[in-house]
Amino acid sequence: MKKLLFLTTLIIFSACKQTKKEVPTTGEDDMETLSTTSNYPESLRKVFETHGGLERWKKQRTLVYEMPKPENPETHSTDLWSRKDRIDSPDYVMGFDGNKPWLLNTAGKYEGNVEFYHNLMFYFYAMPFVLADDGINYGETEDLHFEGKNYPGIQIAYDEGVGTSPKDEYYLHYNPETHQMEWLGYTVTYRTGEDSDNVKWIRYNDWTRVNGLLLPQSISWYNYEGRQIKDLRNKVPFANIEVTEVPKPKDFYEKPEAAIYFEKEEEK
Repeated sequence: MKKLLFLTTLIIFSACKQTKKEVPTTGEDDMETLSTTSNYPESLRKVFETHGGLERWKKQRTLVYEMPKPENPETHSTDLWSRKDRIDSPDYVMGFDGNKPWLLNTAGKYEGNVEFYHNLMFYFYAMPFVLADDGINYGETEDLHFEGKNYPGIQIAYDEGVGTSPKDEYYLHYNPETHQMEWLGYTVTYRTGEDSDNVKWIRYNDWTRVNGLLLPQSISWYNYEGRQIKDLRNKVPFANIEVTEVPKPKDFYEKPEAAIYFEKEEEK
């Protein structure tokens, strides 16, 4: 129930909490349009390699995982080339068809922000690989300290006009011996458009290898004061994880006839 409450809180406070990054869509069958940028810091290159490598990641087409919430489990599917997505649950179905997010609210129980939520967990789940997307700038940041250990880090910022919250910043911290990702810090500017120095922290310490890629089985939010990490706040598990080079049928991510498109005007 705590996990469900936490995720529900995420949706309710979507106007001021985390962020999503909407990347330019690629052609359905044109892998060549995927980013081939190679200006990654050496430390980030090593992180990518530890997690299975960008070359392997970019060959994959479909990512699927389940969020096994007791009352309304969700299955999340994403086309890794186009970033179209879909969430299936007993109470609702939502997705992004490449142009707009849509919602089929079968039980009438979904009251959140579809634009915010449809790919929210994807960007947390697909770390560190989403940090190879276009429009990203990399910098240095101080080490993160936790339980007597230092975790070096990389600062990530977005070009102006990239996504709905280009002023957001991320901080990836990794194990200095293995280069395995251990922590993600992130600021939130969704809707406000204002810079923020309030960095929230997620721990990544529960990994599993799927099709050669190191992917999380759970991620954990921690309480914090500045860069001082405190106690565990909430853990979100993932199950039935699949990553494959096979795409879903072309109509899989399309808006069902009975669904409605999310329109920004609805929130005014």
